[in-house]
Amino acid sequence: MTEHQTFVELIRDRVEETPEGEALLLLPESDERGRPSPVSYRSLDASARELAGWLQTRGALGERVLLMHTSRRQFAVSLLACLYAGAIAVPAPPTGGGRHHAVRVAGIVKDVAPCAMFTDAAQAPDVSRLLAACGYGSVPCLAADAVPVRSPWRMPDLSPDTVAYLQYTSGSTGTPRGVVVTHRNLLANLRAIDETLGTAPGERIGGWLPFHHDMGLVGQLLLPLWLGGTSVLLSPEAFLKRPARWLEAIGRYGITVSGAPDFAYELCVRRVTDEQLAGLDLSGWRTAVTGGEPVSATTCRTFAERFATAGLRPGALMPCYGLAEATLLVSGERTGTSPEMRAVDGAALERNTLREPGAGRPERTLVACGRPAGGEVRIVDPQSLHVLPDGGVGEIWVRGAGVAGGYWRDRSATAETFEAVTADGEGGYLRTGDLGTVIDGRLHVTGRLKDMIVFAGRNLYPQDLEHAVQRISSLFGTGTAFSVPGERERIVLVQELRTHKRYDLDLAGIAADVGRCLAEEFEVSVDGVLLVRPGTIRRTTSGKVERAATRRLFLNGGIQPLYQRLDEELVPAAERRSGTAGRR
Repeated sequence: MTEHQTFVELIRDRVEETPEGEALLLLPESDERGRPSPVSYRSLDASARELAGWLQTRGALGERVLLMHTSRRQFAVSLLACLYAGAIAVPAPPTGGGRHHAVRVAGIVKDVAPCAMFTDAAQAPDVSRLLAACGYGSVPCLAADAVPVRSPWRMPDLSPDTVAYLQYTSGSTGTPRGVVVTHRNLLANLRAIDETLGTAPGERIGGWLPFHHDMGLVGQLLLPLWLGGTSVLLSPEAFLKRPARWLEAIGRYGITVSGAPDFAYELCVRRVTDEQLAGLDLSGWRTAVTGGEPVSATTCRTFAERFATAGLRPGALMPCYGLAEATLLVSGERTGTSPEMRAVDGAALERNTLREPGAGRPERTLVACGRPAGGEVRIVDPQSLHVLPDGGVGEIWVRGAGVAGGYWRDRSATAETFEAVTADGEGGYLRTGDLGTVIDGRLHVTGRLKDMIVFAGRNLYPQDLEHAVQRISSLFGTGTAFSVPGERERIVLVQELRTHKRYDLDLAGIAADVGRCLAEEFEVSVDGVLLVRPGTIRRTTSGKVERAATRRLFLNGGIQPLYQRLDEELVPAAERRSGTAGRR
């Protein structure tokens, strides 16, 4: 492909090459609500230039523009308009996501101080009120398809180091921060994704992921445009209401590459009915990207087995690792075979050691997330900062052209995260905060450094506890485990129940089963078990569990359980605000 200096140069070439080619294919919310809506490269470009001209008249070069859209088309127009005008696009989750999402968006608004906000006409009143509540009531809030004044667009003076957009982190690891992504970062990572996935010009790539999530923005919107192909787009709401819609779209509209976090594949296994399965054709799904920290071996196996009858290729599933701070992709590999999995001794892994599983000892299965893509990966001891040899378990450090330069207006966090130096003086690394190991050149993610539960000198991975508990009851939904600091670490598990028939259940017995399960499998005593309603546990906009946010909610007395069994020392912390007595 021709070497471009900016994404604007690239997309303008695509418009000239295939003006009538389909840039977007927008799928209806359901099969009963109309046909797909195609958007040509010419139409997308014309709408973006019109909006970019308005931005230029307002002096938006280098200024931030917040994007809050439910319309997939309008988001694409607004994003390109910002790039065309040299403004900095700031994708944000649309309104209606609950109080914690509103708080997050308010934090983004205050952090970026936008010069304008683009949204959909239906959302504009709510968004205007949000701006006013944040002290930015004078900022124009514009429906992207209703430009007030048509102004001619002119190509701005852009360079590879011009900031393209700010990707705000999901918040699963703490306060959301704006990752500063330049045109150089974006193009470098798109090239790495292309080489790793083996994509071809003109392909149909898409899915349902939200565009304020890096996997949706880069992987399902910008990658197909970079290829001169088609971005086939389903709404997140359509997928969550009926997961089969995603898989039906893949077969019906010829999508060859699509992906999602691990939880989406698990949701399909659980909620796609046999009748829906019989109508699927997944034979053309060449690459099914699965991400998450970590990718679940169980989910990979069960998804591959269940959907093989629909034509899913044995080697279609492709576990990858990535994060917003690296633009998107860090590692991945198409092997043409089932994902590589490795069983290890669970107890040894708790001590950051890899060992073959012993007879009668707990096992942990690690999924290979492929080889480094367009950069370097090192495994580093997070305390000594020494680079570990293959097979050593430590923090994943990354370096390469796709790695962003830092966080927006946060010099301290930028230095800590993006300017790491190993013990031998090698610098310029991104500290991901994720734990992993490299075996035979392939990265295996083992957990999250900050989520780690330290119990009696052992490092417990919360996802291991969560997965073990899931086997207790088919009524169990999302669950999360975390530790509460004190004289000793205390383990708490919050588990959602998929039922409203509380009076039909032995909640005390279920809580006891949770404690018994973890005692038998991990030899730990659980100090708190809370059985809660669906939706209690905090999740990011991409569906990942926010353990830290749920822990804060617990400590602040913000969880109203159906039933709880708490150690006496935890009761005051959990009920500091509620003032109610703990149930045991």
